Amino acid sequence: MLDLVGELDLRGIEKVVQGKDPRGERPYAPRMMTALLLYAYSTGVFSSRRIARATVEDVAFRFLSGGEQPHFTTINQFRATHRKALAQLFEQLLTACRSAGLVKLGHVAIDGTKMKANASKHKAMSYERMVKDESRLRAEVEALMQQAEAADAAEDEAEGAYDPKEEIRRREERIAKMAAAREALRRETAAKRAAQLEAQAAELRAKATDPATAPRDQKGFPTRAKSRDRQAAAIMPSTPSPAEDEAQDDDDDDLPRNTPPATKNGEPRPTAQRNFTDPQSRIMTRDGAFLQAYNGQIAVDDAHQIIVAAALSNQAPDTQYFEPMLRRVVKNCDAVPASATSDSGYFSAENVRVAEAMGCEPFIAVGGHRRNGLPDDESPAPQFKTEAHRAMRAVLETERGRAIYARRKATVEPVFGQIKACRGFRQLSFRGLFKNRCEWLFVCATHNLLKLWRSVKAKTPTLLLAA
Repeated sequence: MLDLVGELDLRGIEKVVQGKDPRGERPYAPRMMTALLLYAYSTGVFSSRRIARATVEDVAFRFLSGGEQPHFTTINQFRATHRKALAQLFEQLLTACRSAGLVKLGHVAIDGTKMKANASKHKAMSYERMVKDESRLRAEVEALMQQAEAADAAEDEAEGAYDPKEEIRRREERIAKMAAAREALRRETAAKRAAQLEAQAAELRAKATDPATAPRDQKGFPTRAKSRDRQAAAIMPSTPSPAEDEAQDDDDDDLPRNTPPATKNGEPRPTAQRNFTDPQSRIMTRDGAFLQAYNGQIAVDDAHQIIVAAALSNQAPDTQYFEPMLRRVVKNCDAVPASATSDSGYFSAENVRVAEAMGCEPFIAVGGHRRNGLPDDESPAPQFKTEAHRAMRAVLETERGRAIYARRKATVEPVFGQIKACRGFRQLSFRGLFKNRCEWLFVCATHNLLKLWRSVKAKTPTLLLAA
């Protein structure tokens, strides 16, 4: 551990530490703090309080900290301040795994899991219910105000007199929170609608050079791009919402992002929901149950179950993650995998085309997930509507297709089990998409660190015998 940490590039962390006022208290060594967090996450210790306690009670933690005992607030502050630099350790540890020969890129499996957010699903409310509850709360506030005036008039200073001021304050705070949530929903949906109109206007401008192919309205006249621009300008929010401000620090713009459903005018639909605790999380389903969650994605190499790409977003369906994840594999490994497998949630004709254009052979299920896209012998073969479905089905029915796709569940599913069941990481620690993305990358980095350590440990007896 210490040898590996000594070789990591921590200039991003050290630059921030050295840039602080030197007149304050001497900071803990950045490499010691980094090693402490890497070991803690690798052994299933995610709480800053538990890490601080382990530096006193656990021999391994005491050795890594060099006898230092940082307070849990110091550990948490270090993790929060350098979360982006810690997330970037994923690429460095992946490079170390590649140097050790643990990445072959013969077969990569892509899959996702719903990670519970640090928020309750009961704190989510629809736009329609916000409007109704605000009217109800305003009526209750008015009734309480009248009751307060009557109580003051009857017995101004009597002992034990009922004072509804606290009830009024609580309801007024609730009204303010719902008003802010409604305004954030309006801005989010308006921004999405404006972006759609701008894209349509750009498409119309591109087609305007050829009048024969230019789109026309119901009366047969060419559609003008300027009208789309005016519509986009009319509904575009003037200032970004807090969630949008936070997203500006994020580099994962290619990942799909869920936005609440909106009308053509950019107004939120009655069913559009927003969570008061973590507005960027979404209601998702996992194993038939609803939970407030994010969608964590990984791409795993078949050779030694090394995670070669990781990402996290708030879009529940998996289809739009396939291309970004495959491109991350190529970027992180400087090579294209020979084949890629995914379950039926990732299938689309566009994903097949993209993989083939990149030089990767896709094997994506088109039917039931548990049957690997293939029906039982007793059940009739499903009837697919598109040629892309039929073509992929034909590939999966071949002996080679069956053999390659059968490796998917033995490649990526155990990794989720090792992260969630063995290490106990079942819930994200922070609130907000960017913060949770950084933590997810750090968790995946420690998974690769464990694989690298086990590989080195397995080779050590052989080296000793050879000597």
